[in-house]
Amino acid sequence: MTLAEATPELDAVIDKDDRSFLGHPKGLGYLAFAEAWERFSYYGMQALLVLYMVNELLLPGHVENIVGFEAFSSLYGGLTGQPLASAIFGTYFALVYLTPIFGGLIADRWLGKRRTVVIGAVTMAAGHFLMAFEQSFLFALLCLVLGNGCFKGNIASQVGALYKPEDLRRADAFQIFYLAINAGVIASPLIVGTLGEKIGWHWGFGAAGIGMLIGLVIYLAGQKYLPREHFTPQAERAPRERLRRHEWLAVTALLLLIPVMAIGFLPNQQIFNAYLVWGDQQFDLDFMGTKLPTTWLITLDAVVSVSFLAGVALFYRWYAKHWNEPDELGKIVIGSAFSIAGMLCLFAAAATQGEGEKIGLFWPVMFHLLNSIGFAHMLPVTLALFAKLAPKAINATVIGLYYLAFFAANSLVGWIGGWYATMPTTSFWLLHAGFAAVAGAAFLLFKLFLSKKLMAGEPAPLPA
Repeated sequence: MTLAEATPELDAVIDKDDRSFLGHPKGLGYLAFAEAWERFSYYGMQALLVLYMVNELLLPGHVENIVGFEAFSSLYGGLTGQPLASAIFGTYFALVYLTPIFGGLIADRWLGKRRTVVIGAVTMAAGHFLMAFEQSFLFALLCLVLGNGCFKGNIASQVGALYKPEDLRRADAFQIFYLAINAGVIASPLIVGTLGEKIGWHWGFGAAGIGMLIGLVIYLAGQKYLPREHFTPQAERAPRERLRRHEWLAVTALLLLIPVMAIGFLPNQQIFNAYLVWGDQQFDLDFMGTKLPTTWLITLDAVVSVSFLAGVALFYRWYAKHWNEPDELGKIVIGSAFSIAGMLCLFAAAATQGEGEKIGLFWPVMFHLLNSIGFAHMLPVTLALFAKLAPKAINATVIGLYYLAFFAANSLVGWIGGWYATMPTTSFWLLHAGFAAVAGAAFLLFKLFLSKKLMAGEPAPLPA
């Protein structure tokens, strides 16, 4: 019995005028809460991963237990210690953002978004539980990479599909979606991170697996409120319409944005890699004689990010009543400027550190404040732009292509993160400010000279 046969009401047409969840369709609530728990599991594991490798897994007496690790580590040219941990983290983090392309293809051509999301959730849950054993470390990472590929782009695509093409609530919906993501990020270091650092690494990874299962249950519970899906095999479906000229132009323009986005996202993504190692070693995290878990820095970042996601959205609602609101590319340029300022705060923290002293939290907190304003102008806006312009026939695939920017960014994060061990810390963070500046300049040029081509034509409706 297929999923459609078991629950025929799933094929009912979604009420596009539904406003029962914060002024949005009820389906957005189920997607947002499912994604919040998935991100709880994902970011909890991610916050622990590099610290786990540096402080235990890659040390003698542990690294020998990993099945296949000797052959795997040879791919990194003899790296050891923190540089090897950063490189592995970067590879994992990059592949997490490459596989959504294939997940989108699977959903668009064969299984549909719902089935693909369920397969992804089950596979990721298995990966989190496998992290509880040193021997299965590499297989666990593989499960997480493949499962995320099936889950990530397809659930985001379903958010956009809840709205009519002309519905201006779509961008606001992605803001809410990102708020849910950050709610999961706030909770995960407090639970997953604390369990991992204070009780045992494997307790943290197990808690991440439980979070993934909760997200799966929520997603299954909301099936009848999600966009219409058919599950007929590809061979039985009506032939797809060929893309029109303006659709090809939109796809081309989006592809041109991907490498620029990768450079722009790189400074933010380093938070989960070298920044955590630096904070673990150099930040003054003592509170009443007890060292706070380093992973709580991720909770700090998420709390600030949630605040500014909401604050920036409200600001532009007010701003639009008095002046012309910046378009997507304008907001991204503004976000790049704040990203530069955030990286300069980390430069200042390293530059003002006295010999033998720990770094106080003033400059790191300023970094999180400024970087989060930049985040609120960049990540939700770029995803909404892709969802807006992606042609109907290849909607999930194009949104999967969006994550190529993260693939490239995190490939660089892993490679450049290894330089932390050999480069002066001041130079390390000044380099990241430079990345943000280069991306900002490219976004500005894109807005000035290519934005008309990007916006040319009327985008095809998103999938119903």
